[in-house]
Amino acid sequence: MWRDSLRLQLFCLLMAVLAVVVLVHNFFQLETAKATRKPYCGYAEQTLSKREQAEQESLLAAIQWPKPPDGKIPFAQSTDPTHSDFVIVKPDRFFKVGDQLEVLVRMRDFQGKPKQYCGDFLLARIHSPSLKAGAAGRIVDCHNGLYKVFFTLLWPGEVKVSVSLVHPSEAIQVLVRLREERPDRVYFKSSFKSGRYSETTECNVCLPAGLPVCNFTDLYTGEPWFCYKPRKLSCASRINHAKGGYLKGLLTQEESLFFQSDVNIKRPILSSGPDSVIVKPTAITDSSSMGRAEDPTASPSGYYYEDQWRSRTYWIHNFNKSEDITECLQGKVIHLFGDSTIRQWFEYLTAFLPDLVEFNLGSPKNVGPFMSVDLKHNILLKFRCHGPPIRFSTVFSSELRYIANELDSIVGGRNTVVAITIWSHFSTFPVEVYMRRLRNIRRAVLQLLDRSPKTAIVIRTANVQELGPEVSLFNSDWYSFQLDSVMRKMFSGIAVHFVDAWEMSVAHYSPHNLHPNEIIVKNQIDAFLSYVCPLQT
Repeated sequence: MWRDSLRLQLFCLLMAVLAVVVLVHNFFQLETAKATRKPYCGYAEQTLSKREQAEQESLLAAIQWPKPPDGKIPFAQSTDPTHSDFVIVKPDRFFKVGDQLEVLVRMRDFQGKPKQYCGDFLLARIHSPSLKAGAAGRIVDCHNGLYKVFFTLLWPGEVKVSVSLVHPSEAIQVLVRLREERPDRVYFKSSFKSGRYSETTECNVCLPAGLPVCNFTDLYTGEPWFCYKPRKLSCASRINHAKGGYLKGLLTQEESLFFQSDVNIKRPILSSGPDSVIVKPTAITDSSSMGRAEDPTASPSGYYYEDQWRSRTYWIHNFNKSEDITECLQGKVIHLFGDSTIRQWFEYLTAFLPDLVEFNLGSPKNVGPFMSVDLKHNILLKFRCHGPPIRFSTVFSSELRYIANELDSIVGGRNTVVAITIWSHFSTFPVEVYMRRLRNIRRAVLQLLDRSPKTAIVIRTANVQELGPEVSLFNSDWYSFQLDSVMRKMFSGIAVHFVDAWEMSVAHYSPHNLHPNEIIVKNQIDAFLSYVCPLQT
């Protein structure tokens, strides 16, 4: 009898121990589940040194945009480009090449009342259509509904002024909100595959909490990237990366009124008086600016004359013949890193140089990597897209490379050329995400120049593009302008060169396009090659 009682007590004790074990196991499982369900917003979790923190705060302060008064602004009280106007200050004075031209822009709302606050995003240029000449203006916000635009008169003849409203200040505040609150408005996806079975999950820099994730943060740069974990497959089975799509319904009905193509997106502001001046030539051509150290923040950095871009700080050679480009690039390896706007350089050079033949790597169209070879002249031209976030159709996982890591693998030297552009695919994220990427690239650039000082490194800036109500929410020129301002400041004072694609697209008469037309690309190539093979003057 006592043996049965003992067995019962041992059984109860064993069950109690098992219960405790199960409870502890479930507790840790719950904690693990909680750990994997926290938000993966890498830009909020990065650890910065004191120097990096100070730089980031300085950059954020520099791009801080003026805000309208507190409270919601009704559409009728928002900026109306039709009621707004500009006037040329002292249009009848004597102007000569090299003088400054000042323009005053006066903003009004849809009721015709003067605006009392600031924050509109404007673009301005001077141009002479018959000469195919143009230059961008420098805009100063007076914080009272008025804006001053300053132009340097750089060629003689009749010079016209054009001013346009890209976004009213009320729309800018919507863009700020979207950037900070909805970095997921462009989403990405990856496919995972094992044998015949495959799954596709959502990916991003930041994923909403709720599901386990695969952590694809880069081991060398710390660049964060996450995908939701497939239900049946391992994270290691990822085979590709692709753009998923764009979220809809991001705006309230009132907010959507601030984004209307024929009303307040890239609409001209007309002059209430003369819109042109006559500029007389100077007796002696002023070339004193040539040879100055490059300043990526100087404005204007150059101008068009007879459809050719002329820099104000260095001599540009026009590479009109294929043999001139071949002679310049002979014996060189050219690395192009970035997005589709620098892929245009690869396409232009491959098409223009008869001996430069593209080698079929089997890469997806418009994605890459791509490579062209001229065996006769020993030229190797390569293009590779930057790492995620990137809104390309499909990129193989094995080809997802970060620019900083690619730069670390380059030996460099006098026969090595590197060109970089990175901006458009970061427009939907908080600026800190972009700053982190630039810090990594800048570190790699400095290390490359340290070990191989004769390496030529060129940065292509952002450019303006055609905008509509939907594109504005994801790729607005205002987003690009903010990122471009950060990039110029972060790379200022470093031994790199700049191709100012922003001013080249603003100053030209061609319609704005994310992928500028061939004449603008040709001028970008001329500027790029002039750094690679500078004229001996």
